[in-house]
Amino acid sequence: MKVRVLLLIVTCMINVASWAQKGTDVYVDKDGIMRWGKTNDEVHAFGVNYTAPFAFAYRTAKQQGVDLKKAIDDDVYHFARLGFDLYRVHVWDCEISDSVGNLLHNEHLELFDYMLKKMKDRGMKFMITPIAYWQNGWPAPDEKTPGFSSKYGKGDCLTNEGAIRAQENYLYQFLNHVNPHTGLAYKNDPDIIAFEVSNEPHHGEPAPKVTAFIKRMVSAMKKTGNKKPVVYNISHSIHLADAYFNAGIQGGTFQWYPTGLGSNHELSGNLLPNVDNYVIPFAAHPGFKKIAKLVYEFDAADVGRSYIYPAMARSFRTAGMQIATQFAYDPTYMADVNTEYGTHYMNLVYAPQKALSLKIAGEVFRTVPLYKSYGRYPANATFGDFSVSYEQDLAQMATTQKFFYTNHTRTMPPAVEKLEEIAGWGNSPVVQYNGSGAYFLDRVTPGVWRLEVMPDAVWVDDPFSKASPSKKMAVVQSRARSINIQLPDLKDAYAVQGMNAGNVLSAIADGTSFIVSPGTYLLTRKGVTAGDLNVRLHNNIGLREFAAPALGVSQPYVLHKPLGAATAGDAHTVEATVVTATVPDAVELYVYGKHWKPEVIQMGAGSGFTYRATISSSFLQPGTLRYYITVRAGGKATTYPGAIPSGATDWDFYGTPYTVSVLPAKSGVYLFTAAEEATLSRNWTPGTSLLPLAEPGRVELAVPVKKLFEVDPENREGKPIHDYSMRYFFGRQVAGRQGDIEKATRMVFHGRTKDATPLPVQLALIMRDGSAYGGIVTVDVRTGDYSVALADLKPVSVVTLPRPYPSFLPYYFVPSAVSGFALDQAETLQISIGPGLMGAALDSAHELVIESVRLE
Repeated sequence: MKVRVLLLIVTCMINVASWAQKGTDVYVDKDGIMRWGKTNDEVHAFGVNYTAPFAFAYRTAKQQGVDLKKAIDDDVYHFARLGFDLYRVHVWDCEISDSVGNLLHNEHLELFDYMLKKMKDRGMKFMITPIAYWQNGWPAPDEKTPGFSSKYGKGDCLTNEGAIRAQENYLYQFLNHVNPHTGLAYKNDPDIIAFEVSNEPHHGEPAPKVTAFIKRMVSAMKKTGNKKPVVYNISHSIHLADAYFNAGIQGGTFQWYPTGLGSNHELSGNLLPNVDNYVIPFAAHPGFKKIAKLVYEFDAADVGRSYIYPAMARSFRTAGMQIATQFAYDPTYMADVNTEYGTHYMNLVYAPQKALSLKIAGEVFRTVPLYKSYGRYPANATFGDFSVSYEQDLAQMATTQKFFYTNHTRTMPPAVEKLEEIAGWGNSPVVQYNGSGAYFLDRVTPGVWRLEVMPDAVWVDDPFSKASPSKKMAVVQSRARSINIQLPDLKDAYAVQGMNAGNVLSAIADGTSFIVSPGTYLLTRKGVTAGDLNVRLHNNIGLREFAAPALGVSQPYVLHKPLGAATAGDAHTVEATVVTATVPDAVELYVYGKHWKPEVIQMGAGSGFTYRATISSSFLQPGTLRYYITVRAGGKATTYPGAIPSGATDWDFYGTPYTVSVLPAKSGVYLFTAAEEATLSRNWTPGTSLLPLAEPGRVELAVPVKKLFEVDPENREGKPIHDYSMRYFFGRQVAGRQGDIEKATRMVFHGRTKDATPLPVQLALIMRDGSAYGGIVTVDVRTGDYSVALADLKPVSVVTLPRPYPSFLPYYFVPSAVSGFALDQAETLQISIGPGLMGAALDSAHELVIESVRLE
């Protein structure tokens, strides 16, 4: 009897596996790898989260009178343009369900169905998370919604019997729902790779109850006849790993926010150490090895540069991840203000370099072998066909057919004559363009290329600062600019024909150059016929397609931040971004020295909207350097700061100048003062305070630390690390003091401790390549200077700050090699409590009071 039962079980298992491999759905093999049912090939896909049919994005569109279907069309076209082949979202169940879990057929669901169809048309796949547990308000107040999540809240949804039954009902109806635009039920749609039960459940109950809950959710989905993998979030409450693996799930989902969330300002400094390695604590667990690994959300939050995403993708592939989606792509109709998720910023139009970086990251997912390791940073900055550079703010991919780059590059692709696709920003050996939008070149047939040029984009405010619908973060502008395309397949004097609606340009290139405005163009080699103009390119892109918001700026912008200080006797370069409706007639710098009459210096145009001028060393005498910037356009003058509607020397001018403190040579170089506390990266501690001192303009920062190590509820298996560290990027503020930095011999901490006994404090300088050198000063209760000689600094560990999510990720960065100490490469200060402490002091409370850290 036992033999018969065993044979029956084995036969059933073989039949299920056989069905999966012959069918269209994805299946998970015995090694935990998702494979396509038709081909058995490994699944790998990459894309974004995007929320237009729901919540705040939906309400914003309605308030603006936006045609949401047209907006979705345009954004999905940009997804195709960026090569995304995956979409994920946590559906706002509160908007499409009632309190007992019945699916509501309303505009939210209809728009979602429409969007999925449009994405399918572009070749995209999906991982759908039917339950969000969120209300729909963020970042605005919540609305009253009918769903079960609204009635119970996340906590009760995981434990309340009525809420659990509602979720079972909802999941059953959701998977059975037939999309009217495709005629397919979600459970039968071959482009849906997997279903993730819910978004970030955060279980707190004992393991048996957690397992029972998940089993009920999985059962409700399987009851529909669904054959697709059902996956579950296992990156939270990792002490429940066994509960997850015993629940019948076929995959685990992960997130990664390696730079934390909600800094409220753009983070600076080299953050490649933060994305060097995605370590999973339970990676060796037998249950984990049998399930698929997927990334539902990731982003380098508050990072405005373009070098980081391919490195994240590399680390994901090394960890065994097969799909990943960035959180979250901003709908273009609201991307100029970045109100939806202010700590994130992603949009092809308004953040072109970041979007190109994400495009390259997608190529990493499609080409880097699963589980392949390239070592540690900085050795892994080049991997396969890819490279990343913090110093150049550059990510790039160079193969015989594809050449993608996010910034100016001197890299020559290996076979220019074989290129099929180019995507870039700035200048390269094959394209020279000084606009600030992305461009794309696709080979249609031999001698025929499609060019697409996006509008110029300028960030007019820190996009990660506090957002508001009335506060512009970025603007786009249409400027006619020269573009030089040096491709052997086009040669000289190729024909240029405008393709998108309203684009009537018809020209012959002057050699390899012509004047281009935002739009799409067909470039045809002399003597070649263009052929069929209805041909579709990769991702179903049509030759005439183009999508961009209304172009132009409603007001001028002059963006300039003066240096904190400069050294007397050094020349000083002033740089500003000047964005106006038309090209300015002149941009002038008015510099005031010892005399009341200013010297007027013409600022020269650089790439994009940049203007520069150099102030001679004769003006940089000890004291205060004062200057204005005047923009002349259309017969009018506007002077900055303040956008005063007159010239700087007009009789009625009333502005206040930019100022730079000019210090005598050999003065101390301040790396940090307590006044900069708002941009200090650290874990906030209760009781932190910024205290004014009696002397005007001086403040001190009190940092109480109750415990150097506390158990993390999301990482209960983590080993104790007794450390509290803070990090501050000082690169820009010392840019005018390089001469004095080179002469420095010691680092000085000015402050005190409130501890009863002297407190060891480690001061470390982090260099551009991630290497760090530090030493310990012993601080007591007296406010004063405590110094360490630079010659005595030794290699020390770099703390990954801001701290990442999930919090089980490494606390310290371990480089492939430590470079020699070079003071001119130092750009970040790390202050640590913990190194040098022993015994009971490790578990004691401490309080450090910081006024400043300087070099002398």
